[in-house]
Amino acid sequence: MIGHVSLTTREWQLAARPHGEPKPEDFRLVEVEHPDPTEGQVVVRMLAMSVDPYMRGRMNAGKSYAAAWEVGETMQGGAIGRVVESRSPDVPVESLVSTNAGWRDVAVLDARTVQVLPELPGIPPSYHLGVLGMPGLTAWVGLFRLAEFKAGDVVFVSGAAGAVGSIVGQLARLHGAAAVIGSAGTPDKVRWLTEELGFTTAFDYHDGPVAKLLAQAAPDGIDVYFDNVGGEHLEAAIGAFNEFGRGALCGAISSYNATEPVPGPRNMGLMVGRKLSLRGFIVSDHADMRADFMQKVTPLVTSGELVVRETVREGLDQAVPAFLDLLRGGNTGKMIVKLADDPA
Repeated sequence: MIGHVSLTTREWQLAARPHGEPKPEDFRLVEVEHPDPTEGQVVVRMLAMSVDPYMRGRMNAGKSYAAAWEVGETMQGGAIGRVVESRSPDVPVESLVSTNAGWRDVAVLDARTVQVLPELPGIPPSYHLGVLGMPGLTAWVGLFRLAEFKAGDVVFVSGAAGAVGSIVGQLARLHGAAAVIGSAGTPDKVRWLTEELGFTTAFDYHDGPVAKLLAQAAPDGIDVYFDNVGGEHLEAAIGAFNEFGRGALCGAISSYNATEPVPGPRNMGLMVGRKLSLRGFIVSDHADMRADFMQKVTPLVTSGELVVRETVREGLDQAVPAFLDLLRGGNTGKMIVKLADDPA
């Protein structure tokens, strides 16, 4: 047993609902006293937490696919930790676990709400927040189930240097795509996609109209589009689709901070003549694919065939700055906030 830990925790709370782009003053870091764990509970010291684009939606009031965070309450999100105290036979002390109790350094949780993770030699625990976690599964589900990818497809990925997009493009390449095209927001990200991840080509969407840049990158059209951005990128993809093109709509980060409704694609009429399919999805509806995903992707990570990159910020104090930077595209690969060294 690692020993009893203080149950005074540091936690980030939502101080105010943001209007447009979130500001540092919309959040506050507080100390919270927790009672000792009771039967069926565990104490988890967090090693790393995730910041993700979907969290911006949870800061708004109103109904969405994920419950809104309440002002004055501790926020939630994916985190990886070690169990330092346990009152449950199902979750032993020293277990590596995933939780939805991010945005804090220590948590007292019902054992049934944590998932014990396998110990994977040579794989950092934080990978369970990225390539082997929700972003990786999102890439797998969107590409293979929603977009019905098949070898020989030409694939276009927006937000291609992010946690999800970077995995989508590599999975498509490893499974026989004819070409993989990525869109990203800086020249360095474009170089990373082509020189390290094996994308056929990529472009910086700041360099001109996306439709024009995509037409140059894919002169013969695209078969699959994986959308992390929405807006102009989605319109460009619709215009570039070949017959029977398929789109998996994962996110629309270009509009997350909008204060007014944004215009939709103006070329939806093409969907009929080209017989296109656009399917939105939330990864939590596809948990049945997780076992197959882990079986297939873990060896790709271990062997180095799947290139993984993290943008790491150190310490709970950096959680909000990391999140704000994420929304501005300040990450390459998965944005992680490291909270503690792994004692194992």
